[in-house]
Amino acid sequence: QKITGVGLRYLKDADLEKIGIEYLGDRLQILHSLRKLWQIEAEPNKVFNDPIHGHVELHPLLIKIIDTPQFQRLRNLKQLGGAYFVFPGASHNRFEHSIGVGYLAGRLVQSLNERQPELLISRRDTLCVQIAGLCHDLGHGPFSHMFDGMFIPKARPGISWKHETASLAMFDYLVNDNGLKPVMEQHGLVLPEDLDFIKEQIAGPLDTTATQGQKWPYKGRPEDKSFLYEIVANKRNGIDVDKWDYFARDCYHLGIQNNFDYHRFLKFARVCEVDGQKHICTRDKEVGNLYDMFHTRNCLHRRAYQHKVGNIIETMITEAFLKADKHIQIKGSEGKMFTLSTAIDDMEAYTKLTDHMFEQILNSPSPELAEARKILHNIICRRLYKCLGQTQADKTMIVTQDTIHCWEAHLARSIPQTGAQDVSLQPEDFVVSV
Repeated sequence: QKITGVGLRYLKDADLEKIGIEYLGDRLQILHSLRKLWQIEAEPNKVFNDPIHGHVELHPLLIKIIDTPQFQRLRNLKQLGGAYFVFPGASHNRFEHSIGVGYLAGRLVQSLNERQPELLISRRDTLCVQIAGLCHDLGHGPFSHMFDGMFIPKARPGISWKHETASLAMFDYLVNDNGLKPVMEQHGLVLPEDLDFIKEQIAGPLDTTATQGQKWPYKGRPEDKSFLYEIVANKRNGIDVDKWDYFARDCYHLGIQNNFDYHRFLKFARVCEVDGQKHICTRDKEVGNLYDMFHTRNCLHRRAYQHKVGNIIETMITEAFLKADKHIQIKGSEGKMFTLSTAIDDMEAYTKLTDHMFEQILNSPSPELAEARKILHNIICRRLYKCLGQTQADKTMIVTQDTIHCWEAHLARSIPQTGAQDVSLQPEDFVVSV
């Protein structure tokens, strides 16, 4: 009958009878299912008052996920890590950012659905995208990017570990530990397909080896829903709701002007077919607004994320964590004990790993933690390492730990131009941060 997505919502009982669906019960069931396709807000939602997005409504299934120890842990992880020691307003946490991303993911899906019903975006799709937004940062460690960018590479140089990897493991642990599979199914999710879809949105294709020869690498959704993978973490061009939230939230708390207006993007976003694949696109006249987005990102990196004092403080916290590592014991699954750097292998232990490790070391009477405690005490008393200078490479370089050690040794051989000339400098007196 050539009925497409646009026509589905206008089907009536008489139309179904004409098509040849004989029994009234079957027709009613079909009509009920069709109504549900568009009833994304059918159940009563919970309302949060957020300083960035105002009154935020979230679906009951999202509330079930929020009300778990694994998600509540995000209340104790600073969004900007050591930057709080430089910017007094930067006290916001991963918890509120994650709620914001879940909300914005829903806003973008719904605006596409209203504008283009032929895309056949279902309630299932919407919920999965919102859950991915909500859970994309579950795997962050203490002081956020400091943990996976500075501490783990030094504590465990043999492994390549990113917080996205931990987000997937933590999401699985959250679902199983809180018995959420039946709850998800009650809300219309299809398992395990939808769990794969949620995880693929966070970290990309799950089985990278098996998908190399295939054109479409994802399992959760077919290629005609490719645009859904560009909402939470856009691997294609970096324009995604994660950035929209942290730009607005970080600027608000840092006291920096945000020139990007995501409301305009929502108004002009639509799905177009480009080179045989469906992508989220925007009006050509909106290109200026997108330039503002990348300008804001550049500003935030220069003025806050890569602030030299913030960087020094994170270097000092990393040093303290490395000295404390093997002396801190965290109980994980089956009663096994883990250290700061091995807790990433066990989600029960990792759930207990938050920014409070700083206070735990600082206030510990343990003699083994004396060195680590001294470094953290120096941070509190603002006795910080000094920045000797900065430079920029004139061409792209591959920098390894060996390169850095080589540079530090080179610095140690230099003779101070002012002050005492008879000092003996060691490579470990220097930190080269790239």
